[in-house]
Amino acid sequence: MNKILFAASECVPFIKTGGLADVCGALPKEFDKEYWDVRVVIPNYSCIPEHFRNQFEYVAHFWMSAGPYIQNKYVGILQYKMDGVTYYFIDNQEYFNGFTPYGNVLYDIEKFTFFDKAVLSMLKHIDFRPDIIHCHDWQAGLIPVYLKNEFSADSFYWGIKTIMTIHNLKFQGVWDIKTMQGFTGFSADLFTPDKLEFKKDANMLKGGLVYADYITTVSDTYAQEIQSEYYGEGLNGLLSARHFDMQGIVNGIDYKVYDPNTDPKIYVNYDLESFRKKKAMNKEKLQAELGLAVDKKKYMIGLISRLTDQKGLDLINYAMEGITDEFTQFVVIGTGEGQYENLFRHYAWKYPDRVSANICYSDDLAHKLYAAADAFLMPSLFEPCGLTQLISFRYGTVPIVRETGGLKDTVEAFNEYENTGDGFSFANYNADEMLQVINYSKHIYFDKKRQWNQMVERGMTKDFSWNASKFRYEGLYNYLMGK
Repeated sequence: MNKILFAASECVPFIKTGGLADVCGALPKEFDKEYWDVRVVIPNYSCIPEHFRNQFEYVAHFWMSAGPYIQNKYVGILQYKMDGVTYYFIDNQEYFNGFTPYGNVLYDIEKFTFFDKAVLSMLKHIDFRPDIIHCHDWQAGLIPVYLKNEFSADSFYWGIKTIMTIHNLKFQGVWDIKTMQGFTGFSADLFTPDKLEFKKDANMLKGGLVYADYITTVSDTYAQEIQSEYYGEGLNGLLSARHFDMQGIVNGIDYKVYDPNTDPKIYVNYDLESFRKKKAMNKEKLQAELGLAVDKKKYMIGLISRLTDQKGLDLINYAMEGITDEFTQFVVIGTGEGQYENLFRHYAWKYPDRVSANICYSDDLAHKLYAAADAFLMPSLFEPCGLTQLISFRYGTVPIVRETGGLKDTVEAFNEYENTGDGFSFANYNADEMLQVINYSKHIYFDKKRQWNQMVERGMTKDFSWNASKFRYEGLYNYLMGK
């Protein structure tokens, strides 16, 4: 039996702030239980919903120290089984109490240092010795460092391999070296430029990238992009040096959760055969619910996103008047930076029958929008993978994207002359270019409906379930285990 442990800061359905949680929730379920024993460990946040927490079972507890600043801390281990996967929760009230999984950066760095050492320390208490620990993002970055240093003296840990997966290179867990020594207990020789030192500070993600046996990221193009200075966030030299031990594996989505034929959250279910009639019914119902002009002939563009610069919202800001003409409606769901929240609120006030600004995150409303919209806009500055465009395909909604990272890998640009492709894309990070492509998409939607519908069909028949990616992970795990 091959044993894999996922270590991460979040995982659906327990806690979610982004795509990382979807991956850690969906991927472990996909492996064949006969050959693979894949388990997950995350912190036991007090903001995990009560109906889950009431079912967690106590396994063991112990006391642990890391560096001089983290001394004699309680580590509780709880477990919960669901869909054939065992989930472990590291319990410590001092670190994981609060209304959100993340707080200020310094506090997060301390608690995830504690978490990383606790993950390795708990293995002896749960009777589970993984062949591979699959670490996700900077929050799990110190696991490979501890494993290869402090824990290397204990034969129990010999031969355990680690994989470091980058979901978003922008976030790295950087703080000053003195404080990091205080948290971790690492010796000074680990804080050198070839190890954890980064621009005179210490970097948790860099530690993971140096010490992990293998590195993955969430799309092929992003794996190439992050070796360049423009996308490398200061780590491009290290990533280039390790490019033989690195690959991109595109994320999947849960095809049971996102299925327009059975989705209980949308107004009218539909499939490949019936979308021409029934998709428009979803549009009219959503228009009514959001107070927009009810008219199935309007071109509805959706945007579900964190409202930050990364997502290309400065381009939308520049082009918003051009996007929201009298034939078009624009529906936004998301929260983030105040300037962008206010931008969409302003346009919703200015054009109440065209623009709907939902400054919140609502999963129910998101599903309704996927089903109702004609197109989905993702003009990202960079996008490691992106899940929104994969879900859009599933619901017959055409993505309009910038050619970067996972967006470039998953969306094939429409070619009017060959009648191929399943979305629209533009190459340069430029608002005029984006608006030109949006206007072109409107032209196809209004004037070439047959070609539009064929494009929708191609998108709906694509397979971005976890099934495809799972085989690449299995191959990688076998390679690392020498099988």
